[in-house]
Amino acid sequence: MTKQRSHTFPSPKKMIYQYIAEHGTLSKADLLSTFTLTSSTLSRVLDELVLEKLLLTIGLGPSSGGRRPILYEINPNYGYFFGLEISRRYSSLGFFDMQMNAKSFTRWRMDETMTPAQLVEFVAANVRAFLNDHQIDQEQIIGVGIGAVGPLDRVNGVILRPLNFPASGWNDVPICALLAKRLSIPTTMLENGANTALVGEHWSMRKDNLQHLLYVHAGVGLRSAMMSNGQIVHGTIDMEGSVGQMIIQTDGPRLQDQGNFGALEAFVSVQALEKKAISHAKLGRGDLITNYHVSPEQINYDHLLQALAQDNEYAREIFLQSSVYFGIGLANLINVFHPEKVILGGALVNSHEQYYQTAIEIAQKNTYYYPEYQPLFSKGLLKEDAVATGAALMVWRAMDI
Repeated sequence: MTKQRSHTFPSPKKMIYQYIAEHGTLSKADLLSTFTLTSSTLSRVLDELVLEKLLLTIGLGPSSGGRRPILYEINPNYGYFFGLEISRRYSSLGFFDMQMNAKSFTRWRMDETMTPAQLVEFVAANVRAFLNDHQIDQEQIIGVGIGAVGPLDRVNGVILRPLNFPASGWNDVPICALLAKRLSIPTTMLENGANTALVGEHWSMRKDNLQHLLYVHAGVGLRSAMMSNGQIVHGTIDMEGSVGQMIIQTDGPRLQDQGNFGALEAFVSVQALEKKAISHAKLGRGDLITNYHVSPEQINYDHLLQALAQDNEYAREIFLQSSVYFGIGLANLINVFHPEKVILGGALVNSHEQYYQTAIEIAQKNTYYYPEYQPLFSKGLLKEDAVATGAALMVWRAMDI
């Protein structure tokens, strides 16, 4: 397992490599206008990167009066990465080249059989399948990045005490060590999934040069991540789900036997909607029992989604109420962090376009300095692939060059 590294200033060689990776095909003149290096030093660095096969020369660019310049781009086949998302409802595995092109992706439901041991075996089988499909040797794999539900011990690669996994055994799981041993891949890195999702989305939007971003995922639980000056903001401890404990109604309900009364998660989460629907059904409200031939205790989120898709009045009502509370929570976060852009994801955000739009409208109405200050809102470009993509990107950025 590779432990998380402290932030150090990268070498000129790594900065040049990453700059080319982020901006595509470039010439030496393009790089000289960006970096404070002499022409001879830059030539030496570029020659080293080409010799090490990290960079490719792909021809000559147009002349600006002298000789046509050599064009450089990163070698997509120098090595490969896996990005793994571990979440409560669904998990996914992506396979990426050096240009962060997704060569393969698979996604699966997390049910009561998906224990840590089962997940490791499932991931190993898919890793073998991906390598066979693309005829790539195991030795070409640089590492595996993992974006997981917290809380985490990122330094030691351990998933600590996450709530609400359908399967048992998810407490104190040394996931990096387990995968490194099973896959025989030396580099494994762990980060919370909200952070890797934001890293992935930021990469996909890199041409927009956004520096201050907020990411909020509303699903089984609430998760958030913040980026300032292009860097993920880490707290003293890793508690990505703590945004769900934001109190929005002091005398409000409590979702679990722990946590705050009147917390956001009690209104905005898959569990909150299921809990409300079950309670209402026991009181004879709604028509889910009749429509789906289930007892109140058997009502689940899939029933609610199906009813919403069928324009069921009761389902529309409880999703609408949830989206209003979600908008209030977003406004609170926006008023604290003042992001340029807010990226929203998760099962609730994607349940219906009206949920997403209502949350945005409420957030905007309660944003201080609105309309002078109006952050942009988006579901992102990568969407459900963001967590795994960002996890792979984390390993790519940490590699030695």
